[in-house]
Parts: sequence; structure tokens; C-alpha cells
Amino acid sequence: MIPYFQAPKDGKITPDMQVAYERDGVVVLENMVSIDTCAALMAQIGKVIEGYEPPDHLTVFETHENSQANDAYFLNSSKNISFFFEDGAVDDAGNVTRPIAEALNKIGHDLHGKDPVFKEFCENPAFSAILSSLAMAQPKAVQSMYIFKQPGIGGEVLCHQDGSYMWTEPQSCMGLWFALEDATLENGCLMGLAGGQGERMPRERLRRLAPGAMETEMQVFDARDWDVATAAPLEVKAGTMIVLHGQFPHLSADNKSDKSRHAFALHFIDEACEYAPDNWLEL
Repeated sequence: MIPYFQAPKDGKITPDMQVAYERDGVVVLENMVSIDTCAALMAQIGKVIEGYEPPDHLTVFETHENSQANDAYFLNSSKNISFFFEDGAVDDAGNVTRPIAEALNKIGHDLHGKDPVFKEFCENPAFSAILSSLAMAQPKAVQSMYIFKQPGIGGEVLCHQDGSYMWTEPQSCMGLWFALEDATLENGCLMGLAGGQGERMPRERLRRLAPGAMETEMQVFDARDWDVATAAPLEVKAGTMIVLHGQFPHLSADNKSDKSRHAFALHFIDEACEYAPDNWLEL
């Protein structure tokens, strides 16, 4: 059972939270952001979508095969606000079959740098204070994404570790995952393997074939399957923030319900560590 805590008012992790994080690789902080803030972020993403003009080529975000990993649009998204669609919302001819706002898988990966509302949110000093309390010397936000988990078509996300996608020496990636709507088993909440972060490094790594290259590969260091049958559900209310160790294995089921599960994820690395130049996510 992964424990839940009330968010610290001063942005500093308590000893009990520290113990839970070191043991489980995750700490759940309820009421970290207000319902009004959640609503404001949801309203802002609506404005972002209103300004979107779909290109001739749409990128479907495939969670099973990473098929988009050699797509230039995806590989350039680290410095842009880019739009990724659910497989169930695009037909064989590449046409969106429903309104854009109901067809997106996610928007990323530089909302924290390019959009003023998300930038202000991400620069909340309480977030850096929490990371510092968990021994991140120089927190630097490197990736952000708005995740829709659409009703009926929101795709499954297979078990993975965030550090596989933001590799540093030594390992330093950490994620902050914000529930903007209630996340339940019914609509595909996060699930995780407590204690799975205890290995020395992630089991695989997505890298470019060379710095700047438009091709990637997934290096596999440990091919064992995760025991997802033992994953603990992280059902949370809107306004909750989940702090994820970069090696914490987590996943989510598809959303077959009629309820969306909007969330916002923000990933940090420690600038005191060396960021690999062949990371898919270029800084």
C-alpha cells in the first residue's frame, strides 16, 4: 500500500515523506494545487488547441511500439508545443475522426517554456523545494506534457521508467505528475511497482543514434518483464501531485469509461549531473 500525504505547506518534504519516497520510489501529495488552478490549466490547454492548425501529417502517439520515435515531428517536440493523437481517433487515411480536443493523446514537450500560463505554473518555487528536499541539487525542468486520457479511446501506457528517456550520469530524472481531474481505476489512473526504483539504472534507454540524428534506438539492458500484476493503483483526486523517482516503474490501463482523465506531467533533471548528448530529448 503506497501511503498518501497532505501536501506540505512550505514545500519541504517531511521525514515520513522522505522515508516513503526512498522505500517506494513515489510519494503522493494530496491538495498540492487548488481546483481553481486545475481548471485554469484545463482552460489554457483549450486555448492552445483553438490555435492549432493540423498539418498534413499527424503523429499518433503509440505506447506499445514507440513507432513515433523516429518521427521528426516527435524528435523536434522538445523545443515546441506539439500535438500527438490517439490511435483510435485517426483513420487509415490519416484523418481525424472526431473534434481535435477529443482526439489528442497529449501535447508536449515544452509547454513549460513556450506557454506563459504553464510556464508560470511550472516555476512555482514549492516544486523546486520538494525536489531539493529529495536531494536534487540543481533542479532543471526539461520536459512537460498535457495528457488527456480520452474517454473510450485513451490508450494503455505500458510499464516504463522515466529515466529511460532523460538519461543523466549519475541518474537524476524525477517527475511531477498532477491530476487535473480525478484519476480512478475506471478511467486509467497511474499504477506503480513500489520499490522498483532500487535498481542501479533503468532497464532500457531511448537514445538517438548520434547527437542530432533523426533516428533512435531503444537500448535494452535488462529484458525481464515487469510484474505488473503486483502494481499498486494510484487513485487520486484532482489537485494531487505524485512525485516519481526516475526509475520508478509505472503504467496505466486504457480508458474505456465515459470520463476523461486530464493530467499534467513535468520532468526534471539535476543540472549537477551530466545530461547525455544523445538523449532523444535535446536541450
